Amino acid sequence: MKVVYIPDPVHYQRMTTSEIRESFLIHDLFQPDEISMLYLDVDRAIVGSIVPVEKPLQLVTLKELATDYFAERREVGLLNVGGSGVVQVDGIEYKLKNKDVLYIGRGSKEIECRSEDRSNPAKLYLLSYPAHKAYPTGKVEKADAEPIQLGSLEESNKRTIFKMIHPGNIQSCQLVMGFTELHEGCVWNTMPPHTHERRMEIYFYFDMNDSAKVFHLMGKPDETRHIVVANSQAVVSPSWSIHSGVGTGAYTFCWGMGGENQDFADMDNVEMDTLK
Repeated sequence: MKVVYIPDPVHYQRMTTSEIRESFLIHDLFQPDEISMLYLDVDRAIVGSIVPVEKPLQLVTLKELATDYFAERREVGLLNVGGSGVVQVDGIEYKLKNKDVLYIGRGSKEIECRSEDRSNPAKLYLLSYPAHKAYPTGKVEKADAEPIQLGSLEESNKRTIFKMIHPGNIQSCQLVMGFTELHEGCVWNTMPPHTHERRMEIYFYFDMNDSAKVFHLMGKPDETRHIVVANSQAVVSPSWSIHSGVGTGAYTFCWGMGGENQDFADMDNVEMDTLK
């Protein structure tokens, strides 16, 4: 597991494009028959992927965690962006279809993942945060999440938000997770942008064709930069950074965060005149 140290906002202003991509872009996810993970010093978040093809894969502890098993002091969210798969948690099986989410509570000892069809394997996006309290493991299907409609065609940002791991649906300690689908012909997300000093956030972009790109905007509102993001890549947004994007076509992105507050509306809105 690679350990990533996120630069502070002063250092960030002096970074080159390559340095920004190296520090904030996660680009090596979803390798067949591998569990790929990065440990972030911000909020001690772990971002990764699990792709079981020829064999089941077990989520086990690593030296960096100094624990007997992975979820001993952590909670985990898994979003399936591939074919159908099965996640077994302490002997209980959960079948995950495309865009289903599984919340795994603190204290879960045995976590094993497998695909139902190796020609169309499950692709599990993983997000994990430390947890000081245990909550029950549970699955959320896309149909279980109340859709929230935002934006408009006129502003090219009509989108549907699905809150998956969130109070009122699946209770967690601090992990909040869901995804947003842009409607056909719409390309903007989260504009006007916002920050939230109480929690960091990670955007994972998917359901894009091979030639599509998203120009992900980040940085302090008066010192913005951008990262060009391809399909199945993610961007880390520390609490001081905006997180917004515009694509070459419609796309879907998973938003996930952990911190002081789980209120979806907890954000510090940025006025458009402030952006530079």
